[in-house]
Amino acid sequence: MPQPHLRTVVVLAAGEGKRMKSALPKVLHPLLGRTLLGHVLTAAAPLAADRTVVVVGHGAEQVRAHLTEIAPGATPVLQAQQLGTGHAVRIALEAVPEASGTVVVINGDVPLLRAETVAALVAAHEGEGAAATVLAAEVPDPTGLGRIVRDAAGRLEQIVEERDATPAQRALREINAGIYAFDAVRLRDALGKLSTDNDQGEEYLTDVFGLLVSAGEPVGVHVAADHVETLGCNDRVELAGLRRLLRDRVNEAWMRTGVSILDPETTWIDVTAAVERDAVIDQNTQLRGTTVVGAQAVVGPDVTLIDTVVGAAATVLRSHAVGAEVGPGASVGPYAYLRPAARLAEKSKVGTFVEVKNSEVGPGAKVPHLSYVGDATIGAKANIGAATIFVNYDGVNKHRTVVGEAAFIGCDTSLIAPVEVGAGAYVAAGSAISQDVPPGALGVTRAPQRSIEGWVARKRAGTVSAAAAERALAEGASGGGPVAREGEAIHGDAETVGRPSAAGDTATE
Repeated sequence: MPQPHLRTVVVLAAGEGKRMKSALPKVLHPLLGRTLLGHVLTAAAPLAADRTVVVVGHGAEQVRAHLTEIAPGATPVLQAQQLGTGHAVRIALEAVPEASGTVVVINGDVPLLRAETVAALVAAHEGEGAAATVLAAEVPDPTGLGRIVRDAAGRLEQIVEERDATPAQRALREINAGIYAFDAVRLRDALGKLSTDNDQGEEYLTDVFGLLVSAGEPVGVHVAADHVETLGCNDRVELAGLRRLLRDRVNEAWMRTGVSILDPETTWIDVTAAVERDAVIDQNTQLRGTTVVGAQAVVGPDVTLIDTVVGAAATVLRSHAVGAEVGPGASVGPYAYLRPAARLAEKSKVGTFVEVKNSEVGPGAKVPHLSYVGDATIGAKANIGAATIFVNYDGVNKHRTVVGEAAFIGCDTSLIAPVEVGAGAYVAAGSAISQDVPPGALGVTRAPQRSIEGWVARKRAGTVSAAAAERALAEGASGGGPVAREGEAIHGDAETVGRPSAAGDTATE
């Protein structure tokens, strides 16, 4: 015989959410790192319930798939027809006939609910030996919500839905939060007595309280310390309001641990992210997913980090990163894009308009600007000049490039993978490197420069360029470098042509 379950959690997630006007079931709408349903399950998790049942209905397959990801131990139960909350709980308990002890019922759209509040509700219920206990809240505007009706002694008399309430009951501001604790045996008995004699023709779970009161059973009311926790949502406007409230809660919590958030109203931190002490988060910053920001790091302004780790004392400015790692003291941005598996080692640099994907940038290495680094390993202290492209894709397969320690890659270079540039090697600016460059060697593939005298005057006569050239020639200005007439070629030593000179290096920092 299976052992009886002392606590069972039932989450009501079958509603369509018509006012959301969405193909996505209401409980799957996201809110700072979790879905509405995910937040509710997280709040219930510390109860360590023996069984968690989620009642699904509209979008059942989507909700089941989501549960497989976030709560594989939960049991989904289908409510094929939405015949009310009482009906939903009844079919949930039919799926777990061994359940006994306390049954906790939670609506699936209350994402601000705290675990501490759920625990306090259950503790009060079990401590008083109540047949049922409802979580209540005093709210400024109770419109649309069920009311808590008390007798002259302050005891719960009944819970009334607004559409069934009298004018006097509608004036009450103490509302039903849609979160309950029940004794399993007495709940099963009361559910079997529910009627559909109400405005919606449904089985109301709240009618259980009236039945228990009539039978002389002890019922209780536990009032939430903060009514904000009990807020649900029916449309996207209300969802946005919940998102702002959760943002403020999360930001305040991080600031109280020693994090500087310079503009809390434009900083959005998922509940799944983490920030260490003395980090600075500047305005217009989003920390999403499993992002972690290390101590004394500076992130922002205008940064989005998704599932990214930023090391201690690193800086990320006006950039976007997904699934990346930024090492301690490293520098990113402005306007950099770190794609999945971009790994920047300690004190490395990825600068302006640089994209990095599936690559390691070694300690102290620099990719300062205007470059694409894909499927590469860049050694410590290497320097990658502006407009360098790691050519990793041949149209079918991706290939890897290795740049050795302290190598120097000139500007406007293409490294055509698979290829390796050895430690301490140089690559001349403008080269297309498709063969390995040995350690300490100079790799160069540039063609010699040609200057064709008089070309502008012949081919672009009448333009402003032709007029400027004519004036310069008349003044005796020199065009510089070897000069060839049209159809001639200038030949030179390749090593001399490719060598960095005092006039300009092959790379920038």
